[in-house]
Amino acid sequence: MTPNRNTGRRNMIYFSIFMILAVMAGAAAFWLRPSPSKAATVPPGAKAGDLLLEPCTVKIGKIEYAADCGTLVVPEYRGDPAARLIALPVQRIHSPAQNPAEPIFYLSGGPGTSNMSADPPAWLLDNHDYVKVGYRGVDGTPKLDCPNFADAARGYGDDLLSPESLDRIGEAAAACASALQSKGVDLRGYTIPEVVEDLEAVRSKLGYERVNLLSESYGTRVAQIYAYKHPRNLKRIAMIGVNPPGHFLWLPATLDSQIGQYAELCQQDSACRARTSDLAAAMRTVNNSMPASWMGIPIDSGKVRLFANFLLFHRTTAPIAFDAYLAAEKGDPSGLALMSLAYDFTLPNMMTWGEFLAIGSSADDEPGRDYRSELTPAGSILGAPLSELIWGTAPGNWPSTRMPEEYRSVHTSDIETLLISGSVDFSTPAQFAEQELLPSLTRGRHVVIAEQGHVSDFWSFQRGAARQLLTSFFDTGAADDSLYTYLPMEFKPAMSFPLLAKVLLGTGVLFLVALGFAGWRIIRRIRRGRNALA
Repeated sequence: MTPNRNTGRRNMIYFSIFMILAVMAGAAAFWLRPSPSKAATVPPGAKAGDLLLEPCTVKIGKIEYAADCGTLVVPEYRGDPAARLIALPVQRIHSPAQNPAEPIFYLSGGPGTSNMSADPPAWLLDNHDYVKVGYRGVDGTPKLDCPNFADAARGYGDDLLSPESLDRIGEAAAACASALQSKGVDLRGYTIPEVVEDLEAVRSKLGYERVNLLSESYGTRVAQIYAYKHPRNLKRIAMIGVNPPGHFLWLPATLDSQIGQYAELCQQDSACRARTSDLAAAMRTVNNSMPASWMGIPIDSGKVRLFANFLLFHRTTAPIAFDAYLAAEKGDPSGLALMSLAYDFTLPNMMTWGEFLAIGSSADDEPGRDYRSELTPAGSILGAPLSELIWGTAPGNWPSTRMPEEYRSVHTSDIETLLISGSVDFSTPAQFAEQELLPSLTRGRHVVIAEQGHVSDFWSFQRGAARQLLTSFFDTGAADDSLYTYLPMEFKPAMSFPLLAKVLLGTGVLFLVALGFAGWRIIRRIRRGRNALA
């Protein structure tokens, strides 16, 4: 059978684009990689509760701070007297102040991501020690890696979120859990209450009477349970991107409402308004009639929706998704093709999936709930693609260890608490903090920052205002948000995926032409050599 020349050329173009994306992803991984550190291990002879620290230094900007670095040794599952011991990294950065106020314990987002990678802004150290305790299952040993789940999360067939693909991903979740258990991992130990007790063990060993909590996204759920379990040991709590109980599950109606809010902002922006009269309707149209390919490059609708879901988390990346969708509505799906390709290079490997599945299911899983039907209602703009990937696969496959009901609900608290939300936060919408958590806080305050998205927007925009807000709160309890000014939403994308797709395709074609030319030169030389020998 004679090979099809067009198919061969198309495959070469695919190969070229994949190679370019791989180089880009590799470069990003190199520049964004965390500083190498020795994995925490249980020292010989260590006992549960041991905190082994040595002096070290931490450089933030151009300043070196005295610090303590070391290892916390704890039971893997505190409910089992015979539980094996595990190790978690710990770092305390000392404030240069003579008599610093209560220390700040940091709780990053996740689950499935490190609690050790981010250094504090130097101004938080002016009056506070700063403590980081590694998240079990991610930062210490063992690490709940699920490489088979990451591979499965690239999907099967032509739609990542099809029932068949989700079934296969669910099987990978079950296989990962089984593999971890065969290595001696007790999955019952990977819950938020256990994380809280790790933090409490460090607080006690360091001799702090009370501590402050600086929490983000998933970390705010840890903070809520810490406040319920050990209220007397906490001074103040700041929560950025608030996640009340039940909201590791994203629902289509919520996401559609958030897109509707973006659509209203679009009409206030002249450039966006010129491209569409209804951004939400445009996205719905594209998602309901997404082409299968562009220039022969496959477009996986599930991957596009899931990639878009993550882009919508932040005010800087949301316009990239909108730009691709609006181009597709006008007949140019090139940006969607690039989103589909880019998914495989980014999202499957962005987290430690075993810890993600263990924490999420133990916190919010509701046995017997028909997640797949609930997450795919007819007429939705986007659906809830991240929820489809997780809650459409893990329940029934991952051995959930449900937290007791007392940790799965909101409780009244009189701890001074500052809630910080972005008005367009796609991950942790402001209304949940306002309606579900704030009423239970007798000394709570909620600051909603207009046109900001998820956590990184807080740290990236109006930094002076963010500094004033947090330092005033941790130092006095009075959260001063007076420096914030209105920052309109910018719909011009930082990069255009349709344009980038065409550049990559053109580069691939040039690569193919160059490869063909090089091949022709080689063949010509070979032929000349043969003629010379003849």
